[in-house]
Amino acid sequence: MTLDGWPKKYQEILKKFGYDVRKDIKAAKILNSIIDNRLATTNIERKIKGKPVFVIGAGPSLGQAIPHLKKFKEITKIVADSATPILLEHGIKPDIVVTDLDGDLDALKKASNNAIMVVHAHGDNMRCLPFAHFFKRCMGTTQSEPFGNIQNYGGFTDGDRCVFLTRHFGANKIILFGMDFGFRVGSSSKTNRRDKSIKIKKLRMAKSLLEWLASKNRSGLYTTSSPILGFRKIRFADLQGLVRT
Repeated sequence: MTLDGWPKKYQEILKKFGYDVRKDIKAAKILNSIIDNRLATTNIERKIKGKPVFVIGAGPSLGQAIPHLKKFKEITKIVADSATPILLEHGIKPDIVVTDLDGDLDALKKASNNAIMVVHAHGDNMRCLPFAHFFKRCMGTTQSEPFGNIQNYGGFTDGDRCVFLTRHFGANKIILFGMDFGFRVGSSSKTNRRDKSIKIKKLRMAKSLLEWLASKNRSGLYTTSSPILGFRKIRFADLQGLVRT
C-alpha cells in the first residue's frame, strides 16, 4: 500500500526534475521480471518491526559516526548505497541496503552476502537493473504505482528511501547517521563537479520529504547529523540509553 499523500509528492518530483513517469513505469516492469520479493519482505519486517533502527547515509558526518556505529553490532542498520563501501571498509555489515545501483557495484555485491538489498527502479537506471540477479534476497521498489513484486514505500533518494522503508515496517525508533542534506557532498558519494548542483537539489528535496514524513510518523525520530524538522537532534553519547529504552 502506497503511503497516503505520496502520489502528490511524486508529481512534485516529476515536475521539479523533469522526469518521465513512463520511463519509471518501464523500469519497474523490468525489475519486476527479475526479482521475487516474498522472502525479502518477511525478513525485513523481522529486522525492523518494534525495534530501534540505525539509518546510515553517506553525508560528510559519516566519518565521525563510524567509531560509534561499531559499538552497536546488534542494532539493525539500514544503509544508503553510497555509504556501503565505507562501512564495509570499517568492518560494519549492513543489514539492509537501499540502492538504485549507481554506486560501487562490487561493494553492493559483497554487502548482499549478509544484507537484504532493496533495489529501486527509475527511468535512468534501466540498464543497471539486471545486476539485481546477483542478490540472493532482493526487494524491488518504485516511485510510481506499485504492482507485482514492486513496492512503493515513498522516498526519492537512497537516503530518504531508507527512512520511508523503516517507517513503513514499524521501527519504534529511527536514528539517522551521515544524513546531512547540506551543501557538501560526502566523499563516498560518486558525484563529479558537474553533477554537484543537481545532487544538492536532490538532497534538499530528500530533506523536505523527511520533514513531511515526520509530520505523519508515529515512530521516534532522531538524528546525529544535521538538524531536520521533526527529528530530535541527539549526541553520540546519548545512543546507548536511547536504544535500550
